[in-house]
Amino acid sequence: VKKFALNKKLKLINSFKTSEKNLLDIGCGTGDFLAICKINGWNVVGVEPNENARNLTESKINMKSDSTIFTDINQLESEKFDVITLWHVLEHVPNLETYISKLKFLLKPNGVLIVAVPNFKSFDAFYFKEHWAAYDAPRHLWHFSQRSIPKLFSTVQMRLESTHPLPLDAYYVSLLSNKLKTGSHRVLGSFWIGLLSNLKAATSGEYSSLIYVLKNTN
Repeated sequence: VKKFALNKKLKLINSFKTSEKNLLDIGCGTGDFLAICKINGWNVVGVEPNENARNLTESKINMKSDSTIFTDINQLESEKFDVITLWHVLEHVPNLETYISKLKFLLKPNGVLIVAVPNFKSFDAFYFKEHWAAYDAPRHLWHFSQRSIPKLFSTVQMRLESTHPLPLDAYYVSLLSNKLKTGSHRVLGSFWIGLLSNLKAATSGEYSSLIYVLKNTN
């Protein structure tokens, strides 16, 4: 599943006709996404606050963490990137408006920002209500909809280009949600709710998680 998801992400960033291939992955974790991007010709930089995760990333991409993997976005002062990715990161950011201004600053003109976040308007969120695992309070400080994302980023002159589903998230979130609600993962029931959520989303567009592709317009 992880290999499938990583290849889908790589295919997405490879679809952008960028002037160069400079990538910043914020919340890069243990570096699997950076590693596959580097293998495929991208110049990669990561931000990851967890020291153990940074060490694993360094070993995977064979670069020194003091020059390639940073602990905080504010350590990046003059770099400019063709693509910046945040895979389930924006919902954790405390100072949201300041943070997106920094993202804007780090993007090249016509650069692309990829933001993946949970969708509280999905069927699985409606079904599990307060037990929906993707609410994840207090770690998740914000929740976003397909209306709020373009409004939020329009304040820094960024335009929504496209939206893409993360259909596998519905199954994973349903497993966690059932665990919270009943004390058991209830695998078959969770699979059914995940499937039903994706089937409904095929019409409504309200998948459990969504990828937003935003472009820097100046």
